[in-house]
Amino acid sequence: MTDTLPRTETAVLDHWVGGAPWAGTSERTGQVFNPALGTVQKEVRFASREDVGQVVDAASAAWLQWRDASIAKRQAVLFAFRELLNARKEELAEILTAEHGKVLSDARGEIARGMEVVEFACGVGHLTKGAYSENVSTDIDVYTLRQPLGVVGIISPFNFPAMVPLWFFSIALAAGNAVVLKPSEKDPTAANWLAGLLTEAGLPDGVFNVVHGDKEAVDALLEHPDVRAISFVGSTPIAKYVYETATANGKRVQALGGAKNHMLVLPDADLDLAADAAVNAGFGSAGERCMAISVVLAVDSVADEFVAKVAERMGGLKVGDGTRGCDMGPLITGQHRDKVTSYIDVAGTDGASVVVDGRDVEIDGDENGFWLGPTLIDNVPTSSTVYTDEIFGPVLSVVRVEGYEEGLGIINASRYGNGTAIFTNDGGAARRFQREATVGMIGINVPIPVPVAYHSFGGWKASLFGDAKAYGPHGFEFFTAEKAITSRWLDPSHGGINLGFPQHD
Repeated sequence: MTDTLPRTETAVLDHWVGGAPWAGTSERTGQVFNPALGTVQKEVRFASREDVGQVVDAASAAWLQWRDASIAKRQAVLFAFRELLNARKEELAEILTAEHGKVLSDARGEIARGMEVVEFACGVGHLTKGAYSENVSTDIDVYTLRQPLGVVGIISPFNFPAMVPLWFFSIALAAGNAVVLKPSEKDPTAANWLAGLLTEAGLPDGVFNVVHGDKEAVDALLEHPDVRAISFVGSTPIAKYVYETATANGKRVQALGGAKNHMLVLPDADLDLAADAAVNAGFGSAGERCMAISVVLAVDSVADEFVAKVAERMGGLKVGDGTRGCDMGPLITGQHRDKVTSYIDVAGTDGASVVVDGRDVEIDGDENGFWLGPTLIDNVPTSSTVYTDEIFGPVLSVVRVEGYEEGLGIINASRYGNGTAIFTNDGGAARRFQREATVGMIGINVPIPVPVAYHSFGGWKASLFGDAKAYGPHGFEFFTAEKAITSRWLDPSHGGINLGFPQHD
């Protein structure tokens, strides 16, 4: 980025370009709230299409240096970044709690899961090596190389403002790409904080950039000819839009969409373990997780007992300000809170029964925060919007089923296929489930089956657009392009002309 462009240090959060804050040229801004207080704590700049173009230009110029950096150099930067992140993770956790609202323990967990991928990316030397076949034909060898793409765009969601960017940019940078990150405008500060840490770790200026904004900035990234790939996490309608727009502009895309994750509880399950799991997976981070359990399929014979155990555990949850040692914090905005609440309003009309109503919860925090307590709705019909929609809040639905077959059928009929779980002590049922469920990530007596960093994360059906999942082996495949080289070194006596089609002999 040229020195003639103005740089500012104001109450407004700037973009991060070329190793420093940058104001851009657009005068549009958005509000950033503290969800626990319901008050605006800062504003964030919204980039224009022209601003995004300048950021991509800066990244393109920096990439020419970074792509030629040795693997050892890239590893050194990532190792240094990991050490800095580990030493200062509490500072980042406080940023996440202040802008997202999740409690500090949940924020720390988010950072830890992001750091797993940083550590995995440090193995870039092993993960990007090619293959070599000697003498495939007389004196001819064939081998493959994996090389960086160029400038890649990352569009990350509000619910994991640190973890999701870490999932993508760690691998993108390790593979030799330059990155333009567009974080959620609802909680954008973590992105700049991470950018500053990368600079401190020795990443060359311009290799990692942050551009803030709304749809205008997103569309500019999707359509810019010098952005080679797009990684996205968000709702299914937007994921589909991102996929279709970016691919129409010649980019490779991994777009992770929404979910409606089911947990099937069989009669032989440990109901105490299952009830604990349903509460933990349903209400952690106020249900604002794409891997949250939002539907429990309880077999009729144990459904009453199971619902009672879940309701009992919910009564002990403390809801309030994430800095006060509470179990669950607020929702991200007042508008989102009201949308989630609307599903509770219609539950009774659809024939369901509200067992625990989060609208009545006692709060340990400011009354102006965006609060909604954990909510349990029983006997939810699969025709209700409470079941069909991704609510993305602290609402746990119970659908009663006759047995395994009916439960599996409901799961497989869902348009989503992100995550699912079965709770059982029957190994045969578990083995059938892992084979028969048409879902990308499956837990057996594990409610949130997020794979470790050396496997890949992603769903099926309307939960993933594109062929590549996130991080793991898929991550390095996505952020690199493969070349196949056919090589022959001739001795001086060899030669001659032959116009026939080449054959292996």
